[in-house]
Amino acid sequence: MNRHRTALSVLLSAGALVAGVLTAATPSIAADAPTSFRPQQTQGFWTAERMRAATPLDVTAVPDAARTAVATSATPTAIAPTAAASAASPTAFPQAGGAWTGGGAVVKTSGRVFFTMGTRTASCSGNSITSANGSTVMTAGHCVKYQGAWHTNWVFVPAYDNGSAPYGQWSATKTFATDQWAASEDMNMDVGLAVVAPLNGQTLSQAVGAQGVLFNGGYNKKMYSFGFPAAAPYDGTKLVYCSGNSGKDFLLTKDHSLGCNMTGGSSGGPWFQDFNEATGLGTQVSVNSFGYTFLPNRMYGPYFGNEAKAAYDKAQTS
Repeated sequence: MNRHRTALSVLLSAGALVAGVLTAATPSIAADAPTSFRPQQTQGFWTAERMRAATPLDVTAVPDAARTAVATSATPTAIAPTAAASAASPTAFPQAGGAWTGGGAVVKTSGRVFFTMGTRTASCSGNSITSANGSTVMTAGHCVKYQGAWHTNWVFVPAYDNGSAPYGQWSATKTFATDQWAASEDMNMDVGLAVVAPLNGQTLSQAVGAQGVLFNGGYNKKMYSFGFPAAAPYDGTKLVYCSGNSGKDFLLTKDHSLGCNMTGGSSGGPWFQDFNEATGLGTQVSVNSFGYTFLPNRMYGPYFGNEAKAAYDKAQTS
């Protein structure tokens, strides 16, 4: 019996949602599928025009699949952020979705992710996290691998600004996913990472800083979620955030749940607890993952447990 969802939909759009839903076939992947990939890169591929035209990748699900057990009682493991940042004005809490105007570290550590998915160009979001190699990006599993295939031409653009890359395009040398996502695209484990090559003699964290990470941190926290939604009514040009008291999914997964109206393209953007609006620093505990088709304006993000920690350890030491 399939351990994960049996009906999964991908909404792809070039500026507006495509009418209808493209239903993805259930992946057929060996249990020992590789959990990392070295994506090919085409020099100069991501022009401003290609970035603007990339279709936002969004995942929606229906609750007709068996749950997979997620260990949530392990000892918390926290990795502190790499650097502080300048002060900023506080913003509204809760917030169902709006442009982030507070400034701070999150403006630099967050960015858009671009990749080729088969013959299509697509986009997600990601975040620079503190790591041993100083070059690790956290994102969603489906933003590195989807429907059994790893994405290529994978780049991270921190502080993306309407086609421009103020801190450069950071090409992935290797992408990673949790063992469970790589093997069967288990929605509970929709966590991906990328190690990016140095740029202009600097690592990613040296150039833009990096946020802290927490594993096995528990549920029901005050959360801030960030991303670059690119499907209507958003257009991918702005860093958007949601904030509120999070809950726990009681349907398909053991994910965190947060009231949020972000759309396709926000997948992989960071969720923070203990987020400081004045500095833009927080502790990352999840990523934007999926929404239910019948529950609009609600986002779900995977619980960072031992499985996510194992994938992080592989990436940060790569």
